[in-house]
Amino acid sequence: MSVHPMIIDPALEVVGRDALAEQLAATTKVAYVVLVAAADDAAEAVTQAAKTTGAEGDWSLLLAGHEVPAAPDKALCMPIAAGPISRLIVAVGAPGGPARRAAAAAIRAAGRSQVVALDVRAPEAVSEAIEGALLAMPGTHLGPQPATAPARPRLLLVGEPDPDAVTLGRVGARATLLARSLASTPSNIKNPPWLAALAADLAREAGLGCRVWDEGDLAAEGFGGIIAVGSGSATPPRLVEIDYAPGDPDEAPIVLVGKGITFDTGGLNAKPAAGMLLMKTDMSGAAIVLSVITALRDLAVRRRVVALLPLAENAMGGNSYRPSDVVTHYGGTTVEIGNTDAEGRIVLADALAYAVARLNPAALVDIATLTGAATIALGRGMAPSYASDEALRERVHAGFASAGEPLWAMPLVEDYRPLLDSGVADLCHIGPIGGSGAGSILAALFLREFTGGLPWVHLDIAGPGRSESETGVLPKGPTGYGARGLLHWLTKE
Repeated sequence: MSVHPMIIDPALEVVGRDALAEQLAATTKVAYVVLVAAADDAAEAVTQAAKTTGAEGDWSLLLAGHEVPAAPDKALCMPIAAGPISRLIVAVGAPGGPARRAAAAAIRAAGRSQVVALDVRAPEAVSEAIEGALLAMPGTHLGPQPATAPARPRLLLVGEPDPDAVTLGRVGARATLLARSLASTPSNIKNPPWLAALAADLAREAGLGCRVWDEGDLAAEGFGGIIAVGSGSATPPRLVEIDYAPGDPDEAPIVLVGKGITFDTGGLNAKPAAGMLLMKTDMSGAAIVLSVITALRDLAVRRRVVALLPLAENAMGGNSYRPSDVVTHYGGTTVEIGNTDAEGRIVLADALAYAVARLNPAALVDIATLTGAATIALGRGMAPSYASDEALRERVHAGFASAGEPLWAMPLVEDYRPLLDSGVADLCHIGPIGGSGAGSILAALFLREFTGGLPWVHLDIAGPGRSESETGVLPKGPTGYGARGLLHWLTKE
């Protein structure tokens, strides 16, 4: 097994229709995907594609008597007996989500083709089709790979698509794949120092400013939450700050904070064995934020953005933090620990408090695989959002909707806030021992205490951040959910 800590940029070539036949002539296995917005458009689109590739006779014969399915996430696959085209795939998917799913289904149906030619007949769906195709392409999910990992097909985008749409699709897919790859990396490799060093490398390659706090810096500057969560591990915690400043370096930034627990045992409140199996992905929020900020220059985002990655391993040891401990966070707020398995909000609180005190943010957005309660409430198809500013939430929701990553607005119930009161500290971080329900809401109310009254949105991706099966554009395992949503939002800010 070899380990690839980064995603290689998925191969995507734009090929004009006049040059396509020559490109395909030297290839023995080609899947030709025609993506149309409606079933009624399919026959004409495929006839035109057949003329383009010189396979008109074969295609006309095969189309006779076949009905193109109207379902937006289905594909019709037809083998072709002669010529370089080994499979014709008609995928029906209107823009706005179905195009992504249809392209993904078609790419999976293409099988082991050496070349996949993607012919998008709905111009407004180009970026969605690229995202769907690249996210479903075999061999693009790098992380650790067995020696027999499948080779990646060449993907040819046919025609003259809008360059901005091509860039958005490529960059969004690449960011998602990077987040997936990092979340898939085993935790015996991916400890906080390793991830911090990789983040610094990626920031440097993207031309961004970066600062890394080691354990000594964190202790000296009062990041008591990050220190506490990481205290039981043999690998010490880190905090990473990455600054994207395309214009005025003093502009009030949008600050993105991603939970970076590189493995979560639950600490002294240990998880059941089965509950630990997926915990290498508990740093998905940090992976997403890292993938987003290193992609902003490629999309020419105009706003200054700062990423904060609080990184720690929540392990068990003689120095572990305990239930009933009182932790002093950055800025001085004290917190009584109710359960060491609610560690994500502890590291996020330090990062949010630092952002408020030192970065003068215009807005704060945090993203985290935070609570099982969020998964119970909404399942794995969408994530809850909590917000102190409805205008900001609406803009974030719009970006996620355009990326096909739906959010559901949840309330910050003020009547629940007293449940976080403590008799020995400023706050208790989980509410009453024994539970009071509303776990996702209580986590959000806790985080709000560290946002300084600034515009803030909290995204709890515990559900859609992991997938139990391969479906649509999602693989089995970490999904990178939120990378494209944040990018789509930031391109409009």
